[in-house]
Amino acid sequence: MRAHGAGGLLLMLGLVSAGALGAMALVASGAAEPVVLGLLALLAVAGVFLIFGLLTGFVRLSERAAEADMVKAVADGLDTGLLIVDAKGSVLYRNRALQRLTGRRSGRHATLEELFAGAPESAQAFFRLNRAAERFEPRDEEFYVRSGTLRGGRWLHVSVRPYAAQTGNTPDGRLTLWQVADVTRERTRELETVGGLEATLAFYDSLPQGLLAVTADGRIAHLNATLSQWLGLRPESGRALTLLDIVSADGAALIRAAGRGGVGRATRFDLDLLREDGRAFPAQLICRGNGRGGAISILVLDRSAEASRETGRAEADVRFSRVLQSAPFGIATADAEGRIIGSNAAFMRMFDGIRPPASITDLAPAGDEATGRELAKALQRAVSGRTGAAPIEISFGPQGELARRIYVSPLGAGARGREGAILYAIDATEQKALELKFAQSHKMEAIGQLAGGVAHDFNNVLTAIIGFSDLLLLKHRPTDAAYRDIMNIKQSAHRAAGLVHQLLAFSRRQTLQAEVLELGEVLTDLAALLNRALGEKIDLKILSGRDLWYVKADKTQFVQVIINLAVNARDAMPNGGCLTIRTRNISERESLKVSKAGVAAGEYVLIEVEDTGCGMPPEVMSKIFEPFFTTKDVGKGTGLGLSTVYGIVKQTGGYIFAESEPGKGTTFRVYLPRHIIENEDEIARERPEKKKEVARDLTGTGRVLLVEDEDAVRNFAARALSRQGYEVLEAGTGVEALEVMEREKGRVDIVVSDVVMPEMDGPSLLKELRKTNPGLKIIFVSGYPDDAFKKTLDDDEDYAFLPKPFTLPQLAAKVKEQLGR
Repeated sequence: MRAHGAGGLLLMLGLVSAGALGAMALVASGAAEPVVLGLLALLAVAGVFLIFGLLTGFVRLSERAAEADMVKAVADGLDTGLLIVDAKGSVLYRNRALQRLTGRRSGRHATLEELFAGAPESAQAFFRLNRAAERFEPRDEEFYVRSGTLRGGRWLHVSVRPYAAQTGNTPDGRLTLWQVADVTRERTRELETVGGLEATLAFYDSLPQGLLAVTADGRIAHLNATLSQWLGLRPESGRALTLLDIVSADGAALIRAAGRGGVGRATRFDLDLLREDGRAFPAQLICRGNGRGGAISILVLDRSAEASRETGRAEADVRFSRVLQSAPFGIATADAEGRIIGSNAAFMRMFDGIRPPASITDLAPAGDEATGRELAKALQRAVSGRTGAAPIEISFGPQGELARRIYVSPLGAGARGREGAILYAIDATEQKALELKFAQSHKMEAIGQLAGGVAHDFNNVLTAIIGFSDLLLLKHRPTDAAYRDIMNIKQSAHRAAGLVHQLLAFSRRQTLQAEVLELGEVLTDLAALLNRALGEKIDLKILSGRDLWYVKADKTQFVQVIINLAVNARDAMPNGGCLTIRTRNISERESLKVSKAGVAAGEYVLIEVEDTGCGMPPEVMSKIFEPFFTTKDVGKGTGLGLSTVYGIVKQTGGYIFAESEPGKGTTFRVYLPRHIIENEDEIARERPEKKKEVARDLTGTGRVLLVEDEDAVRNFAARALSRQGYEVLEAGTGVEALEVMEREKGRVDIVVSDVVMPEMDGPSLLKELRKTNPGLKIIFVSGYPDDAFKKTLDDDEDYAFLPKPFTLPQLAAKVKEQLGR
């Protein structure tokens, strides 16, 4: 706009000039007067406009010049040198401060290269600054100049700040402001401060005592050369040290407790420090809190035999103090009023925050008045000189997981008659956890044995119910009224068999068909089913780890584990939430971290099932895997879901743990052992064969020896096989079966035998039969899995297995299948 305005004024000036020349020509030629007067009138009007424009431009130019003069005056008054450089690197402006730095007084603006010439130490810094300017980026550099265009012997701080030009005088509208500041004074002050600090540190290093400064978080801020030498530390290593690098955990607790004594209050005690080579260094520490956010200053005195010149009594005191402080259990003394007079490092660690002169009742958790009264009674008993008091158990922590056991014993009065009792404290946290775990394990084992025994007996009853139902169904047509009643009986028996199957799963006595699985694939296939089971309110996330190892497990049972855990999580999120299932590999080293929880060292695949539900309190967590325990309303749960999960995981050789907190959700962690395959063919080989379709024609011929101690089951099986055309010989025990075989002179085609029987079990019967009939075929029937008795047989033993409860078609099909081999 300004350029267009200036062009308009020039055009008008040209027109006026041309008009004036034209008027003069007309007058000279004698033209008519009106024409000349008209032309002169037009020239007068144009002249007025021209004068107005010139005056307006002059005012504007004057204002702009005044503004520029003011900005220039401000820039020249700064102590910092300023340069304005265009995109080509040409210096458009520099202020007087920069002229003082360079010594240049001429009006010519030096280029950047000329400005930084002759100073080799600034070459790299100038290169980085120039690159930043070319990229239109800010940058700062600081360097020392000895010689060159810039006056030497000073520190300079140079910064580059790009900005867009407000005028069109630059090629691309991009300018760069360079600021050059002389920071020599600031650097000199810093060096003087550092020099004073170095002198102070040199003084500290020359002291014959050790000095130590510790921050609130346990980092060692400083230790002098004397202490470094005592401990064999090498300062040149540059390794950051913490308090635990030079003292034990108990010693660190004692030092922190001493530092809480308050500003200006010193605490003195003997404590063994740790040398770099692991040996102990006897020392006396004088600790004082310095009030700066929990920091502690410590004076360290050498109490070794070489440095001490103590009397025999004093040396014995030092030795006793060292033994006291290094004891692995807590020791404290209290007077007759119950005030704690002194304590060692382990006691300070066990009861963090308790320090003399606290009361003995302060050892009890807040609000636990009963434990406080027990401690007071134990103190009075000890003060009176009586011994043999039972230890006092103290539990504290968010869930009472921390345990301390305190023994209070008599202690004779000291020189001032203040000490009345001595307290011994033992950290019983791990012991308590092991005791609880052992008790829980025994409880679960007992429940499992009971559940397994009950399930076995129920299987016999259900086998009879289902079997006789099949026999009755053969006598009725589907249109008969009784047919529907019999079917209801059979279906109810099958539902009961499902509950029994869950009991067997908990007791780890169900039949498993193990195969090689890649859990990531199984979970991916299961996602659609889980989404339907969870509903629209629950967001399901399946996060599979990379390169998951194989496991060997029953696929159907593993799916049941995931579904049970997912349904349990759904019920904990009635208003919706998120269910996350993660899988990843666990190395042997990582498994050691959970070894205390009972996980044997090894390689595992971890499955984590995490929900955002309501969580569970500790009293519920301790019972979640017990059968028939449920928090649901009556009629809404059998209480066998998690117990089934527990049994399946344990029978697979894995481990399961739960972690929960009210309001923060629940996480189940399942560890399944890694299965290493020899080759890829093993994957296909390990997969169980699909169940063959039951043959429609179940009739057959042959002599069958049926061995079953349960009369109802034996009667049903005998009638079922007889209806199919077999000649059935019955025996109630293994001994009776041998007698039948001897009487029949071995003329038996196949033996169908129970496993668990009085006098002689099924595997023992098989061994006896093999002696006289090596090729005899045998089918074992049992409510327990075949793994329960397989280990008692030879590895190459040939037999078939039919789990209870079974139906008539299943029994007939299994017999026909074995006879047809």
